[in-house]
Amino acid sequence: MKKILLIALALFVAMPVITEAKSKKRIGLQLYSVNQDMGNVDASLAKVAEAGYTVVETLGSPNCFGFPAAEFKALCDKHGLSIISTHTSIAMDPKNEAEVMNKWRAVFEGLKTMGAKYCVIPGFNLGKSLADLKQVCEYFNKVGKLAKEYGLKLGYHNHAHEYDLCEGKVKWEYMIENTDPESVFFQMDVYWTTRGGKDPVEYLKKYPDRIKMLHIKDDLVIGDSGKIDFEAIYKQFYKNGYKDFVVEQEMPRGPKNETKEQRFARMWDGVAKSAAYLENAKFVKKK
Repeated sequence: MKKILLIALALFVAMPVITEAKSKKRIGLQLYSVNQDMGNVDASLAKVAEAGYTVVETLGSPNCFGFPAAEFKALCDKHGLSIISTHTSIAMDPKNEAEVMNKWRAVFEGLKTMGAKYCVIPGFNLGKSLADLKQVCEYFNKVGKLAKEYGLKLGYHNHAHEYDLCEGKVKWEYMIENTDPESVFFQMDVYWTTRGGKDPVEYLKKYPDRIKMLHIKDDLVIGDSGKIDFEAIYKQFYKNGYKDFVVEQEMPRGPKNETKEQRFARMWDGVAKSAAYLENAKFVKKK
């Protein structure tokens, strides 16, 4: 009898450990990934959570998918989703700089309400010369300095074209080296970096303090293509002292006779499989 009680006690003590082992990782999703099926925002956010995500990067601010910042945050809170960032951009207009900066203030106010950490510019007209690019960098520095007043960090997200040469300089490298580290960071999209002919790990080594956030992306489902060494990327990113990342998926492309419902089904299946891949990957940390 005493032996049975001891075994039962041991199992009871072990239960919290088992529960902890099954706890979700902090996996984020850029909502652009499901943007085409956000007609019912509440229902779609529920699907995002069900797919295994706990963090979202939204689109726009102070309004998101037709909701004011506070209402959108309430919807995310309802489904256990924290808002880490947004993708949004406002063009330069040197003749109306005060108006432009006021627009940014509204963006930052919205993000502050949503409890976000970052504001990321998803792409920008970089011009045709280094003089143009320098002007862009100066603009980012001003906007980034303003973001700091709201407790936010301003970032820039790359595609493949930022790795093109401009007057002998790689545009993305020039941007990193000519923006203020205190005001501007970079969100590296590992898929587009690879498509641009560059190695994400080498850039993480070269600019360890400038790349503070990652877009984790593949042809569709993370890890399926075998083209990107996600393990090496995560290990270097963690070594640099950073941990914030979000998955981004382009809308699946299928046969011409595919219905919208079939395409949406593949879309949701893809984001769920990507979350599962990262949840099960030993190289992705729990926190």
